[in-house]
Amino acid sequence: QVQVVESGGGTVQAGDSLRLSCVVSARATFNQYSLAWFRQPPGKEREFVAAIGRSSIVRVYADSVKGRFTASRDNSKLTVYLQMNSLEPEDTAVYYCAGTYSRTTSPPKVAGDYTYWGQGTQVTVSS
Repeated sequence: QVQVVESGGGTVQAGDSLRLSCVVSARATFNQYSLAWFRQPPGKEREFVAAIGRSSIVRVYADSVKGRFTASRDNSKLTVYLQMNSLEPEDTAVYYCAGTYSRTTSPPKVAGDYTYWGQGTQVTVSS
């Protein structure tokens, strides 16, 4: 059973940075996984944030975070990261990491296309 564990959330002020980490225990096949970050703001639906493909060549971002957030992965550590800069109060949400085995280099942006999910980590940005 693949386990997904996020860490790195916290409370920061607007303009600060945070780096989220997510370990996906798919040791034999991690390098073939598409990995993504989603978030759920208070009172709202879960939304796509960023995704990184199996080769790290393809990275896709939601318009709301483009230029501020960067997804990366370290296959040797079975870890995907989300570097979040210039945080805004609107970024306040529970952030979820997701992964799925993929035969293509382009990662999905739809939550339903991901098989494995973490429990989420809270990010709160105060103004």
